[in-house]
Amino acid sequence: MKAFVTGGSGFIGQRVVRKLVERGWDVYALARSERSAAIVTNLGATAVPGDITDTASMRPGMEGSDVVFHIAAWYKIGASDWTQAEAINVGGTRRVLRLAQELGIPKVVYVSTVAVFGDTHGQLVDETYFNAGPFDTEYERTKWLAHYKVAVPLIEKGVPITIVMPGGVYGPGDHSYMTEMMRMFYRGLPVLPGPDLTVTYAHVEDVAEGIVLAAEKGVPGESYILAGPAIPLGEMVDFWGHLLGKRPPAIRIPGRYLRPFAPIADFLHNLIPGMPDTFSGEAVASLSATYMARSDKARTELGWQTRPLQTGMLETFAWIEETEPPAAHQREKKFALAAVGLAIILLLFWLLGRRSKKNE
Repeated sequence: MKAFVTGGSGFIGQRVVRKLVERGWDVYALARSERSAAIVTNLGATAVPGDITDTASMRPGMEGSDVVFHIAAWYKIGASDWTQAEAINVGGTRRVLRLAQELGIPKVVYVSTVAVFGDTHGQLVDETYFNAGPFDTEYERTKWLAHYKVAVPLIEKGVPITIVMPGGVYGPGDHSYMTEMMRMFYRGLPVLPGPDLTVTYAHVEDVAEGIVLAAEKGVPGESYILAGPAIPLGEMVDFWGHLLGKRPPAIRIPGRYLRPFAPIADFLHNLIPGMPDTFSGEAVASLSATYMARSDKARTELGWQTRPLQTGMLETFAWIEETEPPAAHQREKKFALAAVGLAIILLLFWLLGRRSKKNE
């Protein structure tokens, strides 16, 4: 069995490649750089030099495949270059899926995301849920376009695409917003912005297994959510405190009070070198959102399972401890205090302004 994989050197993609190789698949993985080629080669795959924005570069590796796994995506919080997001998430997805259609690939697994639902406003949704926006981040917007304006129309034309939709993914090796919050907590974050932000938590190994299961058991044309439990950030940091024996932040500012100041946070994020993405405008804008979805369908039809949250979190914190740079704690505290301090000042001005208007 031959598999062609995009994004095989990434956080999730590496696990997918390894699992396919362990199952005896002949894996060809697209590689944009020498570093990416070395990663997939060390995992036992054949590196295919190329890029998802270049159809011709993918053709040799994709031809003759039994399954194509399209995992590659642009994911950044707080980035201002929306054109790159569209070129990769929308344009790249269109090229991958249309080439698979042209070559007659019998099965395609496309990795979308629960983020295409945007803020579910407290609802725990399933695959039938639909939201046309607006969205808080470029990642949500461009992945929505790729899902509903590229993948779904091709499915309607008969292309055998199975969609998987991971929620929040964590684990060793991650550098996303989620693990950045874990790292900040480990360093002693004194103030917690957005305790009401609610996301799902699934370990990267479990998500990768779900992607492979979608190729083995998934039905073309169907979508499967791969999401762990949905937990508010405030409850999660209390859980982290219990696991690590650390005191969680005592000061917590609800996201709804911080959202109005997203433009100022964006300005500071661009102005101050090294400011974590956690303090970007996009991150602040989504602080009170809920990204909640249920994985009943994947568990029933694919046999998908997730490990205990405690096991996965302890493993991730062990990796965080091993990879901490020198003097990181003090730098992170300064950023946190500066950003949240500014938010508190602006909040006071906002409240005073509202009070003045009422008294007029």
